[in-house]
Amino acid sequence: MRQYMKISFLLMTAVLLAACDKLSMDENVKGAPQIADFSPKSGCVGTLVNITGTELENVVEASIGGVPVQLVERVSKNLLTVKVVGAAKSGTIVLKNSVGSTESAATFTVEYPAPNVPTASIPSEVEMGNNLLISGQRMNVISKVIFTAVGMTTQHQAEVIDQNEHEIVVKIPYVESDDAQITFAYFDGKQETTTPATAFPVIKVKRYQPNVTTTTFAPVHVGDVVALDGTYLNKIEKVLLGNKECTITSQTETHLTFVVPATEDMVDGDNVKTLSIVYFDGIETKQLTDNFVVQVPFVYFWANRKVYGQGRDVPELASFFSPETGIVYHNSMWRETVDPISYAKQAATCSANQKPAVTEAEYNSVNPYFFFSGVSAGNLQINSPAGSTGQLKNFYFENNSANDYRVTGANANCYGTAVMTYLYLDPTKTDHLQLINEEKNGSLTKIDETTFPIDVTAKTCRGISISSVANSVNQTVFAPGVFTVGEEKDTDLDAYIMVFYYNVNGVGSNKAENIKRIGLLHIKHINFKLYNNTNAPSSSSITFDMYWMKHDYKYAE
Repeated sequence: MRQYMKISFLLMTAVLLAACDKLSMDENVKGAPQIADFSPKSGCVGTLVNITGTELENVVEASIGGVPVQLVERVSKNLLTVKVVGAAKSGTIVLKNSVGSTESAATFTVEYPAPNVPTASIPSEVEMGNNLLISGQRMNVISKVIFTAVGMTTQHQAEVIDQNEHEIVVKIPYVESDDAQITFAYFDGKQETTTPATAFPVIKVKRYQPNVTTTTFAPVHVGDVVALDGTYLNKIEKVLLGNKECTITSQTETHLTFVVPATEDMVDGDNVKTLSIVYFDGIETKQLTDNFVVQVPFVYFWANRKVYGQGRDVPELASFFSPETGIVYHNSMWRETVDPISYAKQAATCSANQKPAVTEAEYNSVNPYFFFSGVSAGNLQINSPAGSTGQLKNFYFENNSANDYRVTGANANCYGTAVMTYLYLDPTKTDHLQLINEEKNGSLTKIDETTFPIDVTAKTCRGISISSVANSVNQTVFAPGVFTVGEEKDTDLDAYIMVFYYNVNGVGSNKAENIKRIGLLHIKHINFKLYNNTNAPSSSSITFDMYWMKHDYKYAE
């Protein structure tokens, strides 16, 4: 309580003191300012005029010949300094405060001399952007320092850094070429005039223009880092791909790297863009090439993704992969990010045995995803979320045996939303091997209606029978003879599985109908581990590459 009262007292005291200061200052203004004398009696623009008199400490405005001048310093009640500025005119001095104004008896005569700039004070060579000191006489009357490229008409005004009677310091402005004329503007009493263009020799302006020596650009992808070599590359301010600014990741005088950005108008395939650099405060732009090719894949490709089985002894607990986003999701994200529709339904039917019981909007709000689990001794399998009510409940989001930590909730049996099926590609079959080899030799660049045609009547996709696609495929099928029940094994693998994602109509009697997206899964490595000293392999990790169709399948009319 005492502390509160003390703080309140201090605040009240501060407010009262502030109020008293303002009152005392106003009380000190007893009358209008009075001018006794001033000196000098004449001068040019920039001249400091000392005014003596009374009540000068509260002057708020000053003018000479009706033209406002700058208040430089209120030295005391009896002394005030002003500065002659701009288009000043000869006349009396007028001062004004809160009470009134006064006018001098004498007249101040404004002189309009031209600046005297010796030719020797202008260097023959300067660097654009650097400061330039020019010495002479009456330099304070200069209102502008102008650089004009030889053969051009556009004038570039230099920024004045400092100025007095004997010197002026300016920043060398942008000019279009290396040779420039310098002129000085000043007020001659009637108008602003400039010194003749031929009054001073031509100045060599070192522009240090960026010069990119890289002339050949290989096709790139979004996110690639591209290097430029040359000279004065540190002067580059922007790299533009079309109209899109690229992020510069490193930059020296001779080397620059930037990241290829995505642009809104990019389409699948080759996108031909212009590549340009911007420099000199954005004034100059130079096109490096009009044939910069950004290749956008016709297929999503996700390399070296890793998921884990559902065992609670797995520290990562990241089991759910979406081929649509390329993200491996932590189990804790299943309820809100991976499959919120299924979690909201809980025990109610979501997609019962590959037949969605939700609206089309609800179904499409969930990205396709899959997961691996250990379903029996020594057997690991890939699953469809909508294939069973008994798989999702085995995934936990903490290393805790409590049922509350199941992703689906305590003991919640439920289907997932996304309907998926799988087909193992048997390398002993010619049509299967052809697709496998396309992936191996890098020629699998498209998954669309042309490269993967679906024949609903024949129940085939690109000629491969898909009548036997299943809700799950286990390792006795995709890795026969590789793993032994009760034994852990960490090994590379080379297994291929076609993946099908269905629309809201689900899987019917004809499994070639209702397919929405198509993918190819290449399983490359399995670290086969056993769960909690049992034969269950649910603590295993699986590393794979994934190819995925970028748009919904459009069936032929």
